[in-house]
Amino acid sequence: MPVAYEVPRIDALSAPPPSVQADVLVVPIAEEHSPAIFVEFDAAVGGALGAALARGEFTPKALETFGAAIVTGGWTASRILFVGGGPREEMGPERFRRMAASAVSVARQQRRARVAWLDVEPGRMEDVDRIDVLGEAFTVANFDGGIHKSRPDPRFFLTDVTLVSAAAGAADRAAAGRIVGDAVNSARVLINEPGNFLVPATLAEKAASLASVEGVTVEIFDERRLEALGMGLLLGVGRGSAEPPRMLIARYEPAGAPADVMLGLVGKGITFDTGGISIKPADGMERMKDDMAGAASVVAALRAIALLRLPVRAVAVVASAENMPGGRALKPGDILRSASGLTVEVNNTDAEGRLILGDALWYARQIGATHLVDVATLTGACIVALGKITTGLFGTPQPWVDTIRAAADRGGEKVWQMPLFDEYKETLKSDIADMINSPGRPAGAVTAAMFLKEFAGPGPWAHLDIAGTAWADEAKAWMPRGATGAIIRTLVELGRGPLPR
Repeated sequence: MPVAYEVPRIDALSAPPPSVQADVLVVPIAEEHSPAIFVEFDAAVGGALGAALARGEFTPKALETFGAAIVTGGWTASRILFVGGGPREEMGPERFRRMAASAVSVARQQRRARVAWLDVEPGRMEDVDRIDVLGEAFTVANFDGGIHKSRPDPRFFLTDVTLVSAAAGAADRAAAGRIVGDAVNSARVLINEPGNFLVPATLAEKAASLASVEGVTVEIFDERRLEALGMGLLLGVGRGSAEPPRMLIARYEPAGAPADVMLGLVGKGITFDTGGISIKPADGMERMKDDMAGAASVVAALRAIALLRLPVRAVAVVASAENMPGGRALKPGDILRSASGLTVEVNNTDAEGRLILGDALWYARQIGATHLVDVATLTGACIVALGKITTGLFGTPQPWVDTIRAAADRGGEKVWQMPLFDEYKETLKSDIADMINSPGRPAGAVTAAMFLKEFAGPGPWAHLDIAGTAWADEAKAWMPRGATGAIIRTLVELGRGPLPR
């Protein structure tokens, strides 16, 4: 079977542009660029850049590209690709990622395996941060998800990327970005897998393999261990499937990390979600293979945290099940007892993600997590509220939420804080159990988060609803259709710390 991606060799060096060895040189250019900076490049392409700018063929708006052959002597490369950045004030982490990915798209189409980025446009980023982002972006863009085609489309990957920069420590930061990019792509591979290739047991096995790097220990709990722990919510969701549920626990505890702090990353791992007895409409159900995106994301993030040797103790807890309408499946009105002892009246079996996360959050706190973040494709209501662009952020206390928001800003990902007012808890009341799992459509994303809060225990907790951002419905210049790897960068930035005490 073909591979979905390759991790290119990434080097950073400081050298005159004519001497850089590559098949194509990529030159970023802002709308308000200084013409003097580009005199050398314009001369190299025989004035083609200046002519394109003059006639409006190249403006350069965000992600516009213009390529030209190098016609003068003394240059090692044969071609320059100019990539527009738009207004300089908008050229932050996500813009540079998309610019790099757009350049990779052109290079791969033209089958140019060696690419060099000339770091002549800083945008609004610090030099070393920009190099980190570019190392990640060139790796993430070197991806092709069509691995199950019997006759795959012609596949071509970059082999070498050179970041030409005078920034101090550029080589180390490029290598760090490459690690994060590799983690993002590994998660995308899992998320793209169809439900017949990825059931709870195989998700646990593949996630364990992904997390098996130096400094990380991994355990997998089968259904018997889950029964012994009293995880009635996770077991209840998996009851209708022939594939039993699993829980994965991956720990990273580096020497010298603060002993009184442990970052807990909890992921929803529904390998396929039919909705159970409360079955979903057929239209679009095929995409419910991505309901384990949260699980893939937290494991990939832990892998990157360990490979980067960040000085933080961290644990990833993944609860995994298949939500099917079998003869033993949950029925609306059933009551489940959680590992924490709370009882839940299940009035909607399609609100299953919060059930399995309830047991996982409780367990993460039991094994020492002081700061919790759960990641889940949890609610369609979050897509209604925020669309496909922004991840919903819920949490308490506010300093912890602010820390996550700052990590997302550094990672170039969009999150938006949503409310958790006490009044929403009233909607979870049940006449015959401690709570119901689904109060209905009004404020659906909020009430789902309120449900999770009941299992998070004392201490900082946050919930990231990636229902809208985990999957790209349409291909863009910087991203193919399919899994996006959303929020992994934010989790890695969170691991860099410090975590609020």
